Amino acid sequence: MAEPKFEKDLERLESIVEALEEGGLSLDESLKRFEEGIKLAQRCEKALTEAEKKIEILTKTAEGRIEAKPFGEESEGNSGEETDSNESPAKEKGEEGELLF
Repeated sequence: MAEPKFEKDLERLESIVEALEEGGLSLDESLKRFEEGIKLAQRCEKALTEAEKKIEILTKTAEGRIEAKPFGEESEGNSGEETDSNESPAKEKGEEGELLF
């Protein structure tokens, strides 16, 4: 269960930032909290990166099959929009290239 640990780390990081912003800490204590905050921020960033890798977007293919694609992967071609083979994409655009809807 990485999520509860992430939430705990994030809450601790927020409390460190608040304490540093208040400015009532000694230089030594500020440095210690800053170092702890950097470590927490790195752990949170790592957890977010790992979570992002797990995200998949389900898309339906032209054949009607569902397939998984990694998060952020751009689809090639016409962004999943099907066009009639008899209809030219140029018919959707005006003479100067603007879309006519």
